[in-house]
Amino acid sequence: MTKKRVAVIGAGPSGLAALRAFQSAEAKGAEIPEVVCFEKQGDWGGLWNYTWRTGLDEYGEPVHGSMYRYLWTNGPKEGLEFADYSFEEHFGKQIASYPPRAVMFDYIEGRVKKAGVRDWIRFRTPVRFVRFDPAAQTFTVTVHDLVKDSIYDEVFDDVIVASGHFSTPNVPEYPGFGTYGGRVLHAHDFRDAMEFNGKDLLILGSSYSAEDIGSQCWKYGAKSITVAYRNAPMGFDWPDNWKEVPALTHVDETTAYFKDGTSKKVDAIILCTGYKHHFPYLPDDLRLKTANRLATNDLYKGVVYVHNPKLFYLGMQDQWFTFNMFDAQAWWVRDVILGRIGLPDKPTMLADVVDRVAREDAGADAHDAIHYQADYVKELVAETDYPSFDVDGACEAFFEWKEHKKKDIMAFRNHAYRSVITGTMAPVHHTPWKDALEDSMEAYLRN
Repeated sequence: MTKKRVAVIGAGPSGLAALRAFQSAEAKGAEIPEVVCFEKQGDWGGLWNYTWRTGLDEYGEPVHGSMYRYLWTNGPKEGLEFADYSFEEHFGKQIASYPPRAVMFDYIEGRVKKAGVRDWIRFRTPVRFVRFDPAAQTFTVTVHDLVKDSIYDEVFDDVIVASGHFSTPNVPEYPGFGTYGGRVLHAHDFRDAMEFNGKDLLILGSSYSAEDIGSQCWKYGAKSITVAYRNAPMGFDWPDNWKEVPALTHVDETTAYFKDGTSKKVDAIILCTGYKHHFPYLPDDLRLKTANRLATNDLYKGVVYVHNPKLFYLGMQDQWFTFNMFDAQAWWVRDVILGRIGLPDKPTMLADVVDRVAREDAGADAHDAIHYQADYVKELVAETDYPSFDVDGACEAFFEWKEHKKKDIMAFRNHAYRSVITGTMAPVHHTPWKDALEDSMEAYLRN
């Protein structure tokens, strides 16, 4: 018998969760398949990699990263801590609750370095296409070694798609964009808030990208922030030079015009208009098509593709929980592949999808949505050997975070929370967020 082979597409937090799940089983004595992870970037970490590049990279590939300088987590780290690798274990001490990117990258990397799975990853190797052979019940995965400029095929028994859904921008067109004299860019291509110092800035959108990119630009000296929303304003108590207005209708060479009849002269427009679930390497019969929501289409238990249960997707939901949810999913998928968890027939799996959508739709607000995803994480954790952790405690951190944002949107990162893994209270950061202009790991960890 030849050894079973599993392909993992992407070495961001979801793909790394899959590698860690298999390595964990092997460390406990299980026989595991050969696991090969294909990553198009030159390093692991997914969106937590920072690159100055936008558009295309040095190989002509679309740049995956949407990460920008000075980004700090926009939710408390206590809601995403790995159950098997605490922040205290990694840093040797408890750290403040809202780390900047460099700190988060170091933490993500620390766990997979400890697990010793880097050799399982082929970097600079994007997947070009995946085909399924119903007779052989195998996948042929076509990949491109960018360094050697060589395209080749390999055969796998199972495929785990972990390439994320926050890297292909949704870019709308508005009348006048072609003649507008300022810069128009999507959040995906935003890199440095200093570019907008002293500028009048228009942001389109009313979700987390709009909130955070606007806040960054405010922090680093934008003259004014105007945010145009389609459905409803974010509604926080914004600074004096920040205004929310109804939808943009059009622009001319210098000025933006809004649905309420007002207008504003602006120097640049940033589109915080979301991302697409985009899998150009998958044919129609394998490709997930879903909106960005907590209950995805066509995924049994949120991970098994109902039309081909040898294909799995990780991290495709909209997210309150992140790293620990990816872990719960990865451990569960691993156990299906190892034969520890059996799958029901297709009608049962389809019914599960319908039920999850209905339960999400029954929720009234963000509070319900957080509980919904918490219950999902608990459900998956209960069925594997992933270390159980205080999921309800993580929910409480999210609820506190929501209240802190309502109270002062520019100061919520100054609060501290208790780890649900170690029970230790985080220290208050040494510098208020609005004054902490240096985002390096050294500056952040300084006592």
